[in-house]
Amino acid sequence: MKKSNLICIANIGKPRGLKGEFYINSFCSPPENILEYKKHILCNDHNIEFDYIKKNNSKFLAKIKDINNIDDIKRFTNINLYIPSTSLPELPSDEIYWHDLVGMTVIGINKNEILGEVKEVNNFGATNCLVIKPMNESVDDKERLIPFIKETFIKLIDKKEKILKVNWQSDY
Repeated sequence: MKKSNLICIANIGKPRGLKGEFYINSFCSPPENILEYKKHILCNDHNIEFDYIKKNNSKFLAKIKDINNIDDIKRFTNINLYIPSTSLPELPSDEIYWHDLVGMTVIGINKNEILGEVKEVNNFGATNCLVIKPMNESVDDKERLIPFIKETFIKLIDKKEKILKVNWQSDY
């Protein structure tokens, strides 16, 4: 499966105990959604069969089938886990997954200028921010951070045309 069709939802954390159990770091929102995807998880383009993924206080513990000792699971530490994007539930028309924003052309509505394209979405604490990288058609060569705040800065998301219209000046 192409890497572009995969969504990183977690990575394998440090081992716990001696029998192959490990912590799993969920990147899902909310983190408990990791429990919904355990039958679809891929690691290095191979399906992983879990004995279990369970919540333990504020963390998640997991065990991969047929890995029964600490030495075998240590080889997997920090490896990312993915699901096919087709495993995600369909969203209402006014919502979008973060990964669908990547690659969208960003247009400033004030002067109808192309500011660039969405490179990634990051959370810097206070809010999620779009990282906008310049492209050939961009008004300049600046990389920008635009807070993802609907109605204030994000005015229109056109999933079909892959266009994001923002209330953002090119000289910000």
